[in-house]
Amino acid sequence: MKRWLAAVVLGLGLAGMAKAAIDTYQFRDDAERERYQQLTKELRCPKCQNQDIADSNAPIAADLRREIFRMLGEGQSNQQIVDFMVDRYGDFVRYKPALSGRTWLLWFGPGILLAGGFVVLAVIVRRRRGQAVAGNTELSADERERLAKLLEKERTHD
Repeated sequence: MKRWLAAVVLGLGLAGMAKAAIDTYQFRDDAERERYQQLTKELRCPKCQNQDIADSNAPIAADLRREIFRMLGEGQSNQQIVDFMVDRYGDFVRYKPALSGRTWLLWFGPGILLAGGFVVLAVIVRRRRGQAVAGNTELSADERERLAKLLEKERTHD
């Protein structure tokens, strides 16, 4: 009975996985199939966000794959298809957005942050070196005399 129950639970669990749709499209030639694969790998799923539309099982990704197939069939270029997707979903749909006024921070932000970090690090190191040098002052006459007495005491105890 336990085995039967385990088999039913396992079967129901696998049924959910088998529900994922697999797109089957008929392409005119291998070049068109290659373009389709390239475009679906290049565009990001608006719902999944960190997955391209080729690997996503989200309904919107299936719609986008279908739209790309339709546009390829109409003879549109890769750039026209990407531009259509960007117009519809914004720059976010591209893994590598074009350099523009809206995306300059995305492209140069990490470098600016890294350079800023190095500047902050250099300032901290300079300040600490300055403090270390300032801390190495000579002993006053009173301090030298006191030190000499302490050293003399130490020698007499040995």
